[in-house]
Amino acid sequence: MKYSVMVEYALHSLVYLIDVPPEESIGIKDLSEFQGLSETYLSKVLGKLSKAGIVSSVSGVKGGYKLSKKPEDISFWDVVKAVEGESPIFQCKNIKANFANQTGHCDSCASGTSNCTINIVMLEAEEQMRNYLRGKTIAWLEEELNRTLPSERIAMAKEFFHKKNS
Repeated sequence: MKYSVMVEYALHSLVYLIDVPPEESIGIKDLSEFQGLSETYLSKVLGKLSKAGIVSSVSGVKGGYKLSKKPEDISFWDVVKAVEGESPIFQCKNIKANFANQTGHCDSCASGTSNCTINIVMLEAEEQMRNYLRGKTIAWLEEELNRTLPSERIAMAKEFFHKKNS
């Protein structure tokens, strides 16, 4: 299982947007500069978040992005789903049909009532992971970062965006 690096960039970008006042936004240029990314790549990330209703874009000279929801209402799973989609990680290939079923296909693997033990276990594991990610929010991430990062580093990041918006 592997999520793309877009998920990480999305989560980082959301943390930087937490303290943006409602009447302001952070430009894509500033977000990409701070993270060392191309504007084009980060635009794709933020476009996915915008389509999912997690961020909204503000047009104009002082335009950019801001959160569309409260940080406590944005879960890690919301971000993963927005960036990666909802397809199951485990893709059953109906191998069971080749040796045990002999009918040539396995209808149950694609349905919610699978009788394939391997598929059941893998889908249950994915659901546990999704539930865990649903329990972690951007507000929680901010609290963790405030607890674990040096205060100078947090102040430097906030100052970077504050200066750019002034």
